[in-house]
Amino acid sequence: MMPVTDVAIIGAGPAGVSTAIQLRRYGVDFIVLEKERIGGLLIHANRIENYPGFPEGIPGPDLVRRLERHLENSGAHVSFQEVLELDHDGSVFTIRTNNDLLASRIAVIASGTVPRRLTQAVSKEIENRIFYETFPLTQVSGKKIAVIGSGDAAFDYALSLSQKNDVLILNRGDKIKCLPLLWRRVRAVSTISYLENFKVTAINQAGDGLLLCGRSSHEKRDIRASFLVVAIGRRPNLDFLSQNLKNNLKKLRKARLLYIAGDVKNGIFRQAAISAGDGIKAAMEIFRKKKEAQSCA
Repeated sequence: MMPVTDVAIIGAGPAGVSTAIQLRRYGVDFIVLEKERIGGLLIHANRIENYPGFPEGIPGPDLVRRLERHLENSGAHVSFQEVLELDHDGSVFTIRTNNDLLASRIAVIASGTVPRRLTQAVSKEIENRIFYETFPLTQVSGKKIAVIGSGDAAFDYALSLSQKNDVLILNRGDKIKCLPLLWRRVRAVSTISYLENFKVTAINQAGDGLLLCGRSSHEKRDIRASFLVVAIGRRPNLDFLSQNLKNNLKKLRKARLLYIAGDVKNGIFRQAAISAGDGIKAAMEIFRKKKEAQSCA
């Protein structure tokens, strides 16, 4: 028989970490399941300037290290497993991971988002040169890196990568969607170039790099780059929800058995501070529900 924990938290970004820390304060039993690393997308952020308590801003990796330390100091632990399916059998949540089968009475989905991917076909020979995040390129230097996108992520990624490399931002349209301050900072960096109205139609191998074939202002144009980073939007990471759970989502949330916190539900309001608040609120609601259940027992 599977052991049943009180709460399963799926994801260890700001929302999941905050949920765990708050539940630990209440003495509630829980498990945190995370596929890759603590901190979520913060690891890719060049600088976070709207997280309260850091008036000069803080690099994303530094904030991740603080989250890790806060978790450790609270006594909370993260189990690094990929959740393949979350279901509800009518009494408990069942969680199938890549190496275990778990159960919980309450579930908190703090699984964040996943990147929208390019539709162009890519050969296996160049897959290892196309990325949807910057962390794998942390140690790369002296290269030319193309970044596709026009929003905050694309420009922030460019700022991070430009410290050791030449970066070219490729905007598929002519509108810049990032914050004005990011645009001003990018323009001030000599190692960042910007090209608008460039649509990639094919990606081929060129020596030990890439050849981006496309059109710019109705003219064919090829661009060479060592690596490509794609930042064309993100979608909620909910692929692991069973169909049964999807059908009963509203019912489970109304019963205060299922909580959704952070970027996975916040649409354009994807901010670390908002996610952290979501996590704390979820933990407080869970504790309140447990107290109500105990008073009725």
